[in-house]
Amino acid sequence: MSVRDQTFEHLRRLPVARRWVLAARLKTVGLSLTPVLCGTWIASHGHGVNVALAVCAALSALAIQVGTNLWNDAADAERGTDTDERLGPPRMTALGLLDASQVKSAAHLAFATAIIAGLPLVSAGGWPIVAIGLASLLLGYVYSMGPLPLSHTPLGELIVVIFFGVIAVTGTAYVMGADLTKQGIVAGLMMGLPSGGVLLLNNHRDRRTDEAAGRMTLAILADVPGAKIIYGAMLFGSVALLPVLAVRDTLLPAVISLLGLMAAALSYGVWRTPVSAEINRFLPLTVLLQFALFVALVISGG
Repeated sequence: MSVRDQTFEHLRRLPVARRWVLAARLKTVGLSLTPVLCGTWIASHGHGVNVALAVCAALSALAIQVGTNLWNDAADAERGTDTDERLGPPRMTALGLLDASQVKSAAHLAFATAIIAGLPLVSAGGWPIVAIGLASLLLGYVYSMGPLPLSHTPLGELIVVIFFGVIAVTGTAYVMGADLTKQGIVAGLMMGLPSGGVLLLNNHRDRRTDEAAGRMTLAILADVPGAKIIYGAMLFGSVALLPVLAVRDTLLPAVISLLGLMAAALSYGVWRTPVSAEINRFLPLTVLLQFALFVALVISGG
């Protein structure tokens, strides 16, 4: 039995609930939750923290990410993008382990959850939050559907930086009474760049099957060395933004040095790793760097 057959057999024996967890890609949910924590931290400076709104913001962001992942799982399977040559984590719909219509229904349910959780946010923030919510839901669908899905273009990383970074941070702070400030925007960029790095790694790893499916992602346009350089630039760029936000200078050099070493280790590891399934091990580590940046922001008093 081949390795692929062994993998399929292992997944087939998993409980159905476990297959849904894999389809939702819960290992990377920190990308949606950490920016909400960051926005809540920013709002706490002079405005206080509304725990109920923070929970609603976290639930809404999480539901949008999960819904997008589920819709992508089903849509890519229907398009034939996820083939047996895929190097990334297994996709449940493409393997026939989950039904496409059920996965899409679950995506609809996740998006509906995001809307319900977002109602208190709309009450607190008004029409700007309505606009953000509708745009986020729309992007969740069109990322993998339509005549030219966003996942087939080089715009994915930019959209992730904006929505999973700048908008997530500043929007959370806004519903708690904070104004849109330079601090919030910079913090949003700091949170968003690692998120963009995760997507870039995904697209870099899947470049062969993506190119065969007609995709033209940023990783494909940049080619192999370029994609690795952009990934490193995203990580170092996020670390370089911390001094702009920091208030306390005492611990700052040590904190930046530690984060810089972490970014350097990840960048070097990706540079040395060929296009293969080995790229997958850097995904959770990049998510961890994003959380470490948030912790560093709190420590430095930003």
